[in-house]
Amino acid sequence: MTRPTAGASSFLPVLAAAALLLAGCVPPRMETPPPPPARVPPSPPPAPVPPIPPPTAGSTIPKTPSVGAGNPPFYEVFGERYFVMPSSDGYRERGMASWYGEAFQGRRTSSGAIYDMHELTAAHKTLPLPSLVRVTSLDTGRSVVVTVNDRGPFVKERLIDLSYAAATQLGIVQSGVGRVEVEALGGRSAARPLVVAQAIAPGPADTGIPVAPTLVPVQRLFMQVGAFGEAANADRLKSRLESNGVNDVIIRYDNHSTPPLYRVRIGPIAGSGEYDALASRVASLRIGSPELVTESGRPPTR
Repeated sequence: MTRPTAGASSFLPVLAAAALLLAGCVPPRMETPPPPPARVPPSPPPAPVPPIPPPTAGSTIPKTPSVGAGNPPFYEVFGERYFVMPSSDGYRERGMASWYGEAFQGRRTSSGAIYDMHELTAAHKTLPLPSLVRVTSLDTGRSVVVTVNDRGPFVKERLIDLSYAAATQLGIVQSGVGRVEVEALGGRSAARPLVVAQAIAPGPADTGIPVAPTLVPVQRLFMQVGAFGEAANADRLKSRLESNGVNDVIIRYDNHSTPPLYRVRIGPIAGSGEYDALASRVASLRIGSPELVTESGRPPTR
């Protein structure tokens, strides 16, 4: 067995020390840091809700419905009959005001305009549509000018239903109701009957061709005695009415309802006296469920 020499054994510690020294000179391995997260731009702040404008002396509503819409000679709600005033000239009355807001937002009013709770509008049972009125709070003295473009309120002892904006200006939003005076500004006529808005106007100077007249929708009264999803059922009711001596029976096809309906109607009717006589006649025959309806223009007839 060969033994290491003394010189070799003394050299080993030197090699070990040199190895440790070299190891200490090597920098430690660094992990590559992850990239910083992408910067997400902040979301734009929500658009501020436009404040309700303060009342002014000449406050008006730019969206004015066409004359004639919502102005039948009379109509019925909850079994009670209301006669539309021929004109708002000289109208002044005191009573209780209420208001309606978000639940009706975007719905069509009786005049055909879309209800916007942030506009200065109102509903009245008998004023012709549209009518411009001043509503004054008898409690605070505040006043606001509104356009009456809807029907209501059909609640006992209520005179007028204000939009949210109008009720805010009068300060009755929290209480829900308030004592007011309603005064018409100028005369607004319901203009019945409405047939032609103007005569044939001269055409352009370079052609001399007359321009067609502008027709205003005419609201006519009818008695509706039934509505069916099947045309055959509507035809049977029409035949039964006619066989019992009822004239002027028509069928309107309403494809805007869901589902589409065939509506059996009698008319047009001249006024409340003729309507009441016809209602008694239909009631004696025990046919259908009579109700008063109005039509503007000429819908499809079968």
